Amino acid sequence: MGMDVSHGSPGRADVPSVAAVLLYSYFACPLFSVCLLFMSQPMLELFVEFFKTSNARKPKQIIIFRDGVSESQFNQVLNIVVDQIIKAYQRLGETDVPKFTVIVAQKRHHTKLFQAKGHENVPAGTVVDTKIGTSRPAHYHVLLDEIGFSPDELQNLIHSLSYVNQRSTTATSIVRYAHLAAAQFAQFTKFEDVSEEKVPELPRLQERVESNMFFC
Repeated sequence: MGMDVSHGSPGRADVPSVAAVLLYSYFACPLFSVCLLFMSQPMLELFVEFFKTSNARKPKQIIIFRDGVSESQFNQVLNIVVDQIIKAYQRLGETDVPKFTVIVAQKRHHTKLFQAKGHENVPAGTVVDTKIGTSRPAHYHVLLDEIGFSPDELQNLIHSLSYVNQRSTTATSIVRYAHLAAAQFAQFTKFEDVSEEKVPELPRLQERVESNMFFC
């Protein structure tokens, strides 16, 4: 599951943030939902679609990749986001809660890497345990791991997921689809009439495109 938020441009505090959530499985293409505030309803819709497109299966393990979160917001991700997902799952009539692994992906940080014998970027997929230096990598924080990955297993999973972008033959951010979906929907909505009393609903997609990753 990938999550990201598109915020208004600088100086536009009146523009609501748009959140996008994508749910992946081995049996279905990525399913996505967008909302102005993260609530359990979008997650419920995704779980229903997951069930329909995954041979009537329900997820027993959920891996969450969240982008755009500072360290001061880590507790909010665990206490609010995971709670909303659990509530959505329970609305399906389920009593057994899935196991969660929650990972925050950060691109804006001060960690840099370089190769010892030159100034070229390190190859995609490089895992560094010691000797930090110059080409900026993605930084992953594991906030929760109920599934029980070993470090090598999690590193291999993240590396593999970085190559599933349909419009790129190189490694990209694993929350790229969520980023694109949130940005696209932010462009589809006019926020001129937004007020504290009235928050506009995001447009609904036509049936012929609602199951396609048009935002890629």
